[in-house]
Amino acid sequence: MIGDLKLRGVRWLVLIAATCFVATAPVFAAPPKRLNVLWICADDHAAYVLGAYGNRRVQTPNLDRLAAGGMRFDRAFCNSPVCTASRQSFITGRYPRTLGVTQLNTPLPAGDVTLAELLGQAGYQTAAFGKMHFNSRLTHGFEKRLDLEDFASGLAARGATKIARDVPVQPRWRPFKDPARIWLNAATLPVGAVDADMSGTYFATQAGQFLNEARNKPFFLFVSFYEPHSPFNFPIEHRGRFDPKQFDVASVEQSDEWQIPAVFRDLTPREKQGIAAAYYTSVAFLDQNVGRVLAALEKSGQADNTLVIYTGDHGYLLGQHGRFEKHCSYEEAIRAPLLIRCPGQVRAGSSTGALVEFIDILPTVLDFCGVPTPANIQGRSLRSVLTGRTATHRPQVFVEYAPNDEAAVRDDQWKLIYERGQRRRTDGYDTGLPLPGRKIRLYDVATDPSELTDVAARPENRDRVQRMLALLAEHLRATAREPAPISGSADVLDQLDTLVQPHDVGPAVTR
Repeated sequence: MIGDLKLRGVRWLVLIAATCFVATAPVFAAPPKRLNVLWICADDHAAYVLGAYGNRRVQTPNLDRLAAGGMRFDRAFCNSPVCTASRQSFITGRYPRTLGVTQLNTPLPAGDVTLAELLGQAGYQTAAFGKMHFNSRLTHGFEKRLDLEDFASGLAARGATKIARDVPVQPRWRPFKDPARIWLNAATLPVGAVDADMSGTYFATQAGQFLNEARNKPFFLFVSFYEPHSPFNFPIEHRGRFDPKQFDVASVEQSDEWQIPAVFRDLTPREKQGIAAAYYTSVAFLDQNVGRVLAALEKSGQADNTLVIYTGDHGYLLGQHGRFEKHCSYEEAIRAPLLIRCPGQVRAGSSTGALVEFIDILPTVLDFCGVPTPANIQGRSLRSVLTGRTATHRPQVFVEYAPNDEAAVRDDQWKLIYERGQRRRTDGYDTGLPLPGRKIRLYDVATDPSELTDVAARPENRDRVQRMLALLAEHLRATAREPAPISGSADVLDQLDTLVQPHDVGPAVTR
């Protein structure tokens, strides 16, 4: 009996000791999953043609839901209003002139590190589907690349759906060879293809397949649609979506006449309405494919652990100032949509008026993903804005368009635009008028958001103009890839004449 009691006592002591050990043993929690990154980009999508930015005519329900789930940036600016310079700039986090890439056909130098390379080195799986404008066969860190060649070969292999001969469709796109009314799709015609045979649908489908692949490491997926770039493509199913008569024709002021490209001067009001309707239809088609990608992300079960970014590569004018393009420093051309969603870290339904440059996106992604930002990155992380710790970001933003020897600086209230005015445009947008020479324009964008009144010559703005010219010159000088060969002149205008010209790293053309 006594022996049994002793044995039971020992058992109780062992049990108590074990219990105490379990209670006091350290708990090793599994490390948090690293964020995935999904960046969706459109070509020529202006911020003002998006429901989330207040447009009640356009049909963008999927992008509007994305905006409602995160933060909308109301004053986000591309660093150059041309595809190559803008895209290569934001994928590297560096200014176009620092890269030596300011013109359309200049290739991204092999030695300049992209976001894909930085995330790849950190263990991410990387892929890019659609338009990148690297202008070479280099993939710049993307392990998987699909573009128009892959789309075309796949479509040829399975065969495209035939379109009835009595359905009017777009002719072959021949910009600057055909009249503008044709290559800008004033007739609001669909592509001769059904939705399933469109490149945008192909890229969205491929993105969906990528998102649903099983993997044991985080991913960075860049999905880049060609819409709504002219001729504003959309499939047969979207024809007639907008009535051109619903669109107002932007008025052109007398003060605009000097800078209107000759190619647009013969457009009739009815043709201008048709161009706008085609653009809006292409945006609606774009939104449909964005929805497909976002739906695939949800289906994959990874949406709550994915940082989602949406951008246009720059803006686009639909008749403002007499122009149907982006190659200038007007707000419609340089302000582009930027939407960022990150569940649990970015408050849903938020917006900000902070001044932001697109080079700020790369360091933001690295910051959220816990990847160190290289010292040569010129962008600044937006994390403090996204998490609500601050409402401001930059005191001013800078934009350059070297093919026109043009650059601009914009702050909260004022925008100054400098043009050398001694280069004949070779990008198809020449005015046909005598070269204007130096042009300095100043707009009070707070009270004159349409930039209709140039106030640079007013006496009360003399000091402001000089300060902003000096600020612009210093920025261009400090961010040049190599020191610009500036003469000994102390005149800031002489310096700007040299600084605003193209200084690219390789051969380039501007069309």
